Amino acid sequence: MQELITRAKELLADGTVARVLGWKAGDLEYNPQPAFFTNEKELEEFVYNGFCGANLSKYMIEASKLEGKTLICLKPCDSYSFQQLMKEHRIDREKAYIIGVGCKGKLDIDRIKANGLKGVTGVTGAELTDDCEELCVTTLYGDKKIPYADGMLERCSVCKGKEHMICDEQIGESKDTKTGERFAKVAAVEEMSSAEKFAFFQKELSKCIRCNACRNVCPACSCRKCVFDSTKFDSAQKANVDSFEEKMFHIIRAFHVAGRCTDCGECSRVCPQGIPLHLFNRKFIKDINELYGEYQAGADIEAKAPLTSYVFEDVEPSVVAERSKS
Repeated sequence: MQELITRAKELLADGTVARVLGWKAGDLEYNPQPAFFTNEKELEEFVYNGFCGANLSKYMIEASKLEGKTLICLKPCDSYSFQQLMKEHRIDREKAYIIGVGCKGKLDIDRIKANGLKGVTGVTGAELTDDCEELCVTTLYGDKKIPYADGMLERCSVCKGKEHMICDEQIGESKDTKTGERFAKVAAVEEMSSAEKFAFFQKELSKCIRCNACRNVCPACSCRKCVFDSTKFDSAQKANVDSFEEKMFHIIRAFHVAGRCTDCGECSRVCPQGIPLHLFNRKFIKDINELYGEYQAGADIEAKAPLTSYVFEDVEPSVVAERSKS
């Protein structure tokens, strides 16, 4: 982390950048927050460790409007979101100086606690320089060591790869964290009957408190105005209704970002209710791959998105209908 801070100071000092976009310590050590730093003094609060899971790409939308360049730290998975936003002309590449930071898997305090740990007061073994093989968790009842992988975010176990899609320089090493199949959970849901699927999603979405954290954090959800903030369509009342129809917000949002979602998993990471919202997006990604050919949003800025272009090999509606019956 020190190398990253030193480099940030250098780029600020020589005027290459006007600010740094990274992470700073939150109210708890395992809850770092995205933050802007404009001078060496402020950089004393800069942190980068296993808990810095936040995707910073979306913050560049507003940063692109500011004077001067912004140094932005991107993990490999974040770089897909950055490129997708470039593709949609939401951010200005000329306003960014990108440092690709190493990633050895990002941690989730709830998954750490799920290992039977209560009263957690600290976690070590999650620094950029660590091997990230084992975590030492300090609790009110003593210390316990657990495998690093047992505390990782779900998205890290199906990692798209440790190659940065875009950057100006790289700092820090990465580690292969993939241990599972990306669409395994989607396939499991597909095996359910219609009634079982409805019950599954009804149960999960009934937890929603309409805090809009998923929408606010999503890089693909970048509309200047959102229909769900409007008072004209009674959408403001949806949080006060408990019928399943009112939970269609999440399904509508998934349709909105279909073909553009990079599967960064931020929606599920920030959900205070632990709803696996990424399953909606991943289902669409799986369908697009099967129906239109494999496509990864954000991987190639020149590639045409399958839902915004047409070729003779595209599936016909009858094929989709036939597939949905199987």
